[in-house]
Amino acid sequence: MNPNLNHLHSYPFQKLRELFHGTTPNAKYAPVNLSIGEPKHATPAFITQALTDNLAGLANYPTTQGSDALRQSIADWIARRYKVPAPDIARQILPVNGSREALFAFAQAVIDTNRTQPVVISPNPFYQIYEGAAYLAGATPYYLNTLPENGYNMEFDRVPEGIWQHTQLIYVCSPGNPTGKVMDLAAWKHLFELSDRYHFVIASDECYSEIYPDEANPPLGGLEAANLLGRHDYRRLVIFSSLSKRSNVPGMRSGFVAGDSAIIEKFLLYRTYHGCAMNPAVQAASAVAWSDEAHVIENRRLYREKFSAVTPILQEAVPVMHPDAAFYLWARTPVSDTDFALGLYRDYNVTVLPGSFLAREARGINPGEQFVRIALVAPLAECLEAAQRIQEFVNKAK
Repeated sequence: MNPNLNHLHSYPFQKLRELFHGTTPNAKYAPVNLSIGEPKHATPAFITQALTDNLAGLANYPTTQGSDALRQSIADWIARRYKVPAPDIARQILPVNGSREALFAFAQAVIDTNRTQPVVISPNPFYQIYEGAAYLAGATPYYLNTLPENGYNMEFDRVPEGIWQHTQLIYVCSPGNPTGKVMDLAAWKHLFELSDRYHFVIASDECYSEIYPDEANPPLGGLEAANLLGRHDYRRLVIFSSLSKRSNVPGMRSGFVAGDSAIIEKFLLYRTYHGCAMNPAVQAASAVAWSDEAHVIENRRLYREKFSAVTPILQEAVPVMHPDAAFYLWARTPVSDTDFALGLYRDYNVTVLPGSFLAREARGINPGEQFVRIALVAPLAECLEAAQRIQEFVNKAK
């Protein structure tokens, strides 16, 4: 077996099951699960209709590059959303089966193990795929702590020179999971300068880009930042986006990568061997999803409604702030995050995710400790009920 498998940690939700093992939640309360970032809003009917209308496509092998129609719809969406020239659909866009599998596969294609001690940088806390991708590509992860004290920014200047010299890939997540932090143009400019100096590739995970509070101020994206800074070739930059959160279709497993054409060309070559072409019916449904914004605007309205209702209740119990974007609340706990999650589950049948499960100890701290991630994915009534139970749980413990 690949010895790098021994580096992998259990996934956060497996750790959560182990934490709760043997604990019976209070039967007085109906369960409310706010631990997993799985959208619960209804899938738009026009997407499911497009899926069923194109089931005949199951009789054909799909191409890895995907249909022209899908890549064109993605290019048009990028141009509308980020006010940039539409990417070349033949060279700068590639459909993928959700951002998760692409984020993992990307490291396998990028990392050159012929170079000594390859390093992959990621934020900390982080989406665990980044870590697994690094290890199984034969690289070493370097965790960059994002903390309240630094505004949850990745402080690139804290990375030692010796680490930069070995860095081949950096994962950034904007809006961030779990903090909802959005990178600003100054941060992008600094990161691009470092990429030019040390020649590493930037993988920008933007799967939460379409969940934000202000319709007039969508989060800045990587391609948009590059274009604003005159980097029209998107050199050493690839973004990862997904329909899962935007269109409430997590089971469709549909997303895309876009950016540097030379990197996309090599990633496409890798993927022709990887066996990951998108289902033709899913391609057709994805094309219509990327072409419509009305359902996305409504989706944001539902999340705004929940944030507005829930956050003030929680703020009476725990320190928590509205995120820049995404659908998570990152709440500081008065006790250890694992004790908090276990007690809340046991006494009030509400499930949240301990922050320490989303992070690693780096430079003497685990930056997820004494935080929990609360995913406002359930219906409004359930989110309100959960917030009231959390408030009662904290007040009772005082």
